[in-house]
Amino acid sequence: MTIQRAAAVAHPNVALIKYWGKRSDGSVNLPAVDSLSVTLAALRTETRVAFDPALAEDELLLNGVAASGEQVRLTACLDALRAVAGTSLRARVESRNDFPTGAGLASSASGYAALTVAAAAALGLDRDDPRLGEVARIGSGSAPRSLYGGFVELRNRADQTICRQLLSPTDWPMDIVVAVTTEAGKEISSRDGMTQSRDSSPFYAAWLDSHPGDMDAALSVLGERDFGGLADLAEHNCLKMHAVMLTTRPPLMYWSPTTLACLHHIRQLRKDGVPVFFTVDAGPQVKAICLPAAADRVERELAGLDGVLRTIRGGLGAGVRLIPVDD
Repeated sequence: MTIQRAAAVAHPNVALIKYWGKRSDGSVNLPAVDSLSVTLAALRTETRVAFDPALAEDELLLNGVAASGEQVRLTACLDALRAVAGTSLRARVESRNDFPTGAGLASSASGYAALTVAAAAALGLDRDDPRLGEVARIGSGSAPRSLYGGFVELRNRADQTICRQLLSPTDWPMDIVVAVTTEAGKEISSRDGMTQSRDSSPFYAAWLDSHPGDMDAALSVLGERDFGGLADLAEHNCLKMHAVMLTTRPPLMYWSPTTLACLHHIRQLRKDGVPVFFTVDAGPQVKAICLPAAADRVERELAGLDGVLRTIRGGLGAGVRLIPVDD
């Protein structure tokens, strides 16, 4: 048998209406709530997959280093694809991010989106098979969103999730400026943190109960292209999620002093008439979403804050795509 190869590129996404928590502890990895995200063009994950008859087990190199901590999730995703393809071949996976990994920039989302599409292509599966979203979700609850570009909605449906693009990158252009406050990985993963929050935060039930209203309002302002409405709603939803994290036992304090300085500065910019708002995931990095005409000023001002190591700027990204294996 010959080695079956394919490669794919995916971009991470950042949720404007977030999910935090799982509906179950099982391998299906079902989010507790719906979400609305944007895909980030400026950040990139490139993944190569080779199914090799000579391999006894799956292998993963992440940024050139063996990543044994990802072995369970990696194999679970590949097992799901092997079941569809009717094969038992093991795979060698090489994945590389051009941005900090495991540091609150959704590297798992882009990583498992790229893995799923590359592995499916290597096995000869249909790129448009709706089961690919379910496979990507095994690795990361937000990975199905990185299969698509622009503004993306993920909805819970019984024991599944449905993911679709709402607006393309050109339907309502935005720029995202990422303020990188550390290159280090976080101590507690999002998956572990979600379980801790569900089990211990007194605010968790309120988070679940109030979330449908946030989603409905977000879809309304998106349809109206209401930037101010989206800004207020996204910041509110972000801070609610972090309130759950902070009241978890032990507390999940992902922010740094620089994170907080960025949030204050972005809010002041909006008060001054600059069309920008913030969102922060489970990590210390700040994402400033703005209209393209404001991006130069937003990037300049965030880059000038003490503690910001660098900024990464780009527009809305495309969905995952295959690339030549030898690129």
